[in-house]
Amino acid sequence: MGKRDDLIAQYADDLKNKCGMTPDMDLLTKVTIGCGPAVYDADASTVASSQAAELDTVKNNFLIKKLGLSDGPELDAGISKVIETYGQSERNKYRAVVYYMLTKHFGKESVYG
Repeated sequence: MGKRDDLIAQYADDLKNKCGMTPDMDLLTKVTIGCGPAVYDADASTVASSQAAELDTVKNNFLIKKLGLSDGPELDAGISKVIETYGQSERNKYRAVVYYMLTKHFGKESVYG
């Protein structure tokens, strides 16, 4: 197994044990690949959920640009719900896991079809 496979296994474990969801491994793999080299960088691989600028980046670069959603209060609400599900106190919120949950939350799996 390569490094990416190890990371995907780690993300699946977080989804199961920290978020209480059964991951769709095909979608999780596609979301992880979609994150590009960021998953290998210690800082870029996580989402700093306590920083407003970081959440704006998730909203603008992922929800609006990647998933094609229109800006509005429901985007912020979706991000808040995902952060809450992951656990506000969870220090390492992996970007791929957050993006996976946002993709599921907004029903945009077709983007990765």
